[in-house]
Amino acid sequence: MTTKNKYIPLIIGVAIAAGVTIGGKLNFTDTSDNLFTTNSKKDKLNRLIDYIDYEYVDDVNTDSIVDVTVNGILDNLDPHSTYIPKEDLQRITENMKGDFVGIGINFYPYKDTIAVIRPTEGGPSERAGIIGGDRILLADGDTIFGRNITNGDIVEKLKGDKNTKVRLTVYRKGEDELLEFDVKRKNIPIKSVDAAYMLTDDLGYIKMNRFAESTYKEFKAALEELQDQGATKLALDLRDNPGGFLGIAEQIADEFLEDDKLILFTKDKKGKEERTYATRRGDFEDGEIYILINENSASASEVIAGALQDNDKGIIVGRRSYGKGLVQREMALGDGSAVRLTVSRYYTPTGRSIQRPYTNGDNNNYYNDYYKRLRTGELADEESIEVDDSLKYTTPKGKVVYGGGGIIPDIFVPVDRLFDNETINYLRRRGHFDYFVFEELDKDRNAYKNVSKYDFINNFEVSDDIVVRFQEYINAKERTNITFVAYNNEIRRIIKATLARQLFDDNAFEEIINKKDVMVQEVILLSNEYPSIKQ
Repeated sequence: MTTKNKYIPLIIGVAIAAGVTIGGKLNFTDTSDNLFTTNSKKDKLNRLIDYIDYEYVDDVNTDSIVDVTVNGILDNLDPHSTYIPKEDLQRITENMKGDFVGIGINFYPYKDTIAVIRPTEGGPSERAGIIGGDRILLADGDTIFGRNITNGDIVEKLKGDKNTKVRLTVYRKGEDELLEFDVKRKNIPIKSVDAAYMLTDDLGYIKMNRFAESTYKEFKAALEELQDQGATKLALDLRDNPGGFLGIAEQIADEFLEDDKLILFTKDKKGKEERTYATRRGDFEDGEIYILINENSASASEVIAGALQDNDKGIIVGRRSYGKGLVQREMALGDGSAVRLTVSRYYTPTGRSIQRPYTNGDNNNYYNDYYKRLRTGELADEESIEVDDSLKYTTPKGKVVYGGGGIIPDIFVPVDRLFDNETINYLRRRGHFDYFVFEELDKDRNAYKNVSKYDFINNFEVSDDIVVRFQEYINAKERTNITFVAYNNEIRRIIKATLARQLFDDNAFEEIINKKDVMVQEVILLSNEYPSIKQ
C-alpha cells in the first residue's frame, strides 16, 4: 500500500466523525447566514483539509476527498439524504424545474450519428422543419458525429442561451444534398404528464411520472380537458412515480378533497408540526377518483394516496407503495454542489408514518426491499403483505389502515406475470424495442405518412414478419437464441406502442399499453360498480 493510500481511510474517518457532529448542531430555523457561523468543530474539519492541501507528502485531489467525505457522512444518516455534485446539479435542477433551453428534439446517438426520433411538438426544431429520421451532422459548423462523440458533447453544442440561433446541417434520407436549418433555442418542457385521455365515456385517465415545479399546471390543464370531454371519474396513475416536490403533491390532493380536510402534517427534529389543509379551489371534489400505485410509487405519490385514503375519498388500487415518509430540503454547499438533507417526517391525516424501517449507514437492505417483497410473495398475493398491528389506524368512516412501510391499497391487483416478465423487462431496459422500431421506421417512413393517430391505435396490427425480424434482431444483438412463443402478444403490443410513441407521442404509447393493462382494466370495472363498492 502506498503512503498516500495508507492515510486516506484515516482522513476520511476523521472527516466523517467531524461531519456527524456538525450535523447534530445544524438548526434549520436559522437563516443561511447564521447557520454557518464559526465553530471549533467546523474549523477542525477545514484545518484538516488545509493540512492535506499544503503539508501532505503526496499530491492529493482534496476535492475528491471532500466528495467522498460528504457521501460518507450522508451514508450514516438516512437513505434519502443525498449529495449532488456540481456536474449533476444543473441537469437535476432542470428536471425538477420542468423545462430547459434547447432546440426541442428527441434523439438517439444512433451508430455514430445523432438521429432524430421526433421533434418536440410545437417546438423550435419542428417549426424549423426537422422531422423524424433526420441525422444532425453539424451544429454551427462543428461536427457532432463520430464514434468518440458523447451525449455531453452533443448537449453542449445544441444547448445555449434562450432566443439564440444554431445552424444545423442535416442528412435526410432520399435527399440528394445536405439540408440546413436555423433553429432558435427556446424553453423546452420536460413533461410530467405522460398521458391524458378518456378510458370510457365518463372515466378519464392521467399518468404522471414525477412531481416537478411544472407538474401541477400540466395536471390541471389535463384534468380540465378531460372534464370538457365528459369526465366525472378519474384514474390517476402514479405507478413508478418516485415523487418530487411536496408542495406540488399537496396542490394536486387539494383538487380532490373538500375544504379544510387535512392533507398531511410534518414534524421536524424539535417536534414542530406544520399542517396542510385543502382549500376551496378543488375542481374535482365531487368526482370519483381512483389512485393507481405500485411498489415504486414513492414520496409525493404516497402523500396523495395517503391523503385520499385517510379522508375516505376515492379508491386506492394496486400494490403496497414504496414507503418513503421523509422530507428533504436542498441546500447549496457553496461550490456549485448541493445536499438534499432530510429535515422532517410527514404523516397522513390519521397520524400514520408510512416510512419503512431503515438502519443508519446500512442502505443495502433498504434498497433491496423489492426483492424481499418478491420473495415473500407479496407482489402476487395480498395475504402475504406484512402489517404491524401496533401501527393500526382508523379513518373517519371506520376503515382500518396501517403505517410502517407504504400505503396498502384498498383494492389489490397482483403483478402481471406475463407482461412483467424478466425477459421482456430486460429487453425494454436495454432499449432494444426503441432501437428496433427506429430501424423499422427508417426503412420507409412514408408508409405511415397518412396514418392518423386514432387509426393507428385502433386498427394497426403488428405483422408476424415484424415479430420475426425483432426476434432476429435480438438474437444478433444479444448473441443468444430467444424465442417469443410464450409471450408473443406482449411483444406485439410493446412494438406497436413503441411505434406509436416514435410516430406520434407518449400518449399514444400509453393508450396502446393500457388496453391490456390489468390494473387499468380493473379500474374500468370498478368504475362501473362504484356505488356498490362505496357502500
